[in-house]
Amino acid sequence: MSIATVIVCVDCGGRAHLVQALDPEDPPQPGDILTYRCEDCADRWDLVVDEADLESGSEQARGRPE
Repeated sequence: MSIATVIVCVDCGGRAHLVQALDPEDPPQPGDILTYRCEDCADRWDLVVDEADLESGSEQARGRPE
């Protein structure tokens, strides 16, 4: 599983952190919703997991924070 724990906030460019813990016993599946909160502007992002997010080595899945 390659779900990003930190992504770039679309609104301010800050770092948005995954709100919920990921359970290795019950990993996210396509269609699940993950919630992120930006540490700078406090915006909330609810993102839907898709197949590409679960592929190892995917640039999208790693969510490259800057």
